[in-house]
Amino acid sequence: MRTEPFTGPAGERHPVVRTRHWGRVTAGAVALAVAGWLVYLLVDNPRLDWGKVAEYLFHERILAGVLVTIEISVFATVLGLVLGVAVAILRLSHNPVLTWLAAFYIWFFRGTPVLVQLIFWYNLAFLFPELVLKIPFTMVGVMWDTNQVMTGFTAAMLGLGLNLAAYFAETVRAGIQAVDQGQTEAAYALGMTPAKRMRVIVLPQALRIIIPPTGNEFISMLKTTSLVYVVAGHDLMTNASQIYKANNLIMELLIVASLWYMLMTAVATYLQGRLERRFGADAVRLVRGGGLAARILPKAAS
Repeated sequence: MRTEPFTGPAGERHPVVRTRHWGRVTAGAVALAVAGWLVYLLVDNPRLDWGKVAEYLFHERILAGVLVTIEISVFATVLGLVLGVAVAILRLSHNPVLTWLAAFYIWFFRGTPVLVQLIFWYNLAFLFPELVLKIPFTMVGVMWDTNQVMTGFTAAMLGLGLNLAAYFAETVRAGIQAVDQGQTEAAYALGMTPAKRMRVIVLPQALRIIIPPTGNEFISMLKTTSLVYVVAGHDLMTNASQIYKANNLIMELLIVASLWYMLMTAVATYLQGRLERRFGADAVRLVRGGGLAARILPKAAS
């Protein structure tokens, strides 16, 4: 493969020949051949009915499951993020009791499988048949039947959200600790309270560090919701499994579910990329304009 020739010191023209990497060409050809062979085996398999895949791809129950999957993912992520920020702040507290409790929360929920947590919340009625909320040392309050409150959807949201909060807590803690200490010292000099300093100075800067792993956790959450089928949460995997148990189209329905999971993951990945680019651009503009503290601290002082 030749490119444009170059002129030597004496004015002579020499062709430039690009080196051929035969190892790369061979490895690429072998990889394509293997991938094509696997796709052929799947597409041409007589035991796989692609007509049924197309039929169930937009089935009413499948679409309903996709909606529930998105709802569980969003609600669990919001719950995990809010609780994770609180746990991260407690983890960085100077109070040893609060620090220890936050560390225990992170250790416990990261140390137990998500599947176990989902089953635990779904069967909470075995321990507490009624959920009671009342004023201490009085009889004033309200009571709910645990079986009616702890549905598959509620158990999924709590199990996934509380588990996700443990991971978000470490992500938020890393983002907070990455903020320049000079920003905090400047806030101290202005007489800002710790809560205001965290809300106005630290968290806005830590957000740029927190967003990428948060997006990754949300994308992972979309696929983790497939575990919800053990508590009959009416999500995508639950509805797909109920359909293939009735018609025995196991592989076809699994392919349908996989296609929807891949589509949701692709959309979430695109949105995450847009969000990261926007915050990255904002970060560059703030640095060129004199830093975040230069814009926030005067407003906070006033």
